[in-house]
Amino acid sequence: MSEWFPRIYPEAVGRLDAELKSTEADFQVTEILPFAPSGTGAHHWLKIEKRGLNTQEVVQRLARLAGVPVRDVGYAGMKDRHAITRQHFSVPVQPGETPDWQCLESENLHFLDINRHDRKLRRGVLKGNHFRLVLRHCQGETRDWEESLEKLKQRGFPNYFGAQRFGRHNLQEASRLLSGTARKMDRHRRGLMLSAARSALFNRVLAERVRQNNWDTLLPGEVVQLDGSHSVFVAHAQTQDFESLQQRAREWDLHPTGPLPGRGGLQPEDLAGLFEKQVLESLPETTEIEGNLRLWPAQLVAQEVDAARRALRARPDALEYHWEDAQTLVLAFSLPAGVYATGCVEALLGREQERMRRLDLCVD
Repeated sequence: MSEWFPRIYPEAVGRLDAELKSTEADFQVTEILPFAPSGTGAHHWLKIEKRGLNTQEVVQRLARLAGVPVRDVGYAGMKDRHAITRQHFSVPVQPGETPDWQCLESENLHFLDINRHDRKLRRGVLKGNHFRLVLRHCQGETRDWEESLEKLKQRGFPNYFGAQRFGRHNLQEASRLLSGTARKMDRHRRGLMLSAARSALFNRVLAERVRQNNWDTLLPGEVVQLDGSHSVFVAHAQTQDFESLQQRAREWDLHPTGPLPGRGGLQPEDLAGLFEKQVLESLPETTEIEGNLRLWPAQLVAQEVDAARRALRARPDALEYHWEDAQTLVLAFSLPAGVYATGCVEALLGREQERMRRLDLCVD
């Protein structure tokens, strides 16, 4: 895989190195919701700090205590097991009943807040995540670290899906699902496999944009996304506004996007459309892991998956850092929902995606 994940900051290669996640406390993430619970309603909204547990394990414990189906427990996104994470869950509760949530307290699970709201917390209802990362055994001159950090603040990094998105065997299973040879799976598992397939195709398109050094600029006919929203539109080069759109992209007011293939949806035109079409049509017909990638876009349409777009780039917001000692660097920053903190570290160290596989932490 590494050959199609080109480096974006190759000048950092050989100058900087570090180790992430020596302990769970070295990777901390806190969800940022777009609104606060109202304080009233039939759903308990729980803010939980966990370590050594994945999101589904917490969901199962909450459902068992409340006596509700697992599917009724809401959460905004998945969080990694091997980290300290603070995330929100919602559980429907019958009138007059108040489960003893505190009985679930343990060294791995703590309740930070218990509130109420009138609706279930849905997947994707998330503004972003705040991270605190500790890089240990740092190698390289302090000035080189600080130069790379400043560059990261200004230019950002390619918004790849991290390796954890694909798990150990998700792409193989996705290939079988798309070709019609998969074993029967439930709705949740099927959704994960289809998401993995679309994410792999997006990464391929983004990698080629990185290789051609146009991942952070607009191409004629680009589908652009307004910063902080899912609103998209086509940037037509024939209009006099195209240069103003380029300027807005330079100011991070909007972003170029890549495909999450499926049926329908807004499609790029002109040069951007041709570029995307050529990348998808030139995918390998036979790969060791994914099988025939070239068939995947059409197979996703056949699976009735709706197409979407994803920004090609991201950058850390309010990035701060300090040295605990000569070899220990602490980073704190926020990222939009769905963006991988790994991407920041990859860019900082000048490493490609495959070599950073051990650092990938999925944060939706």
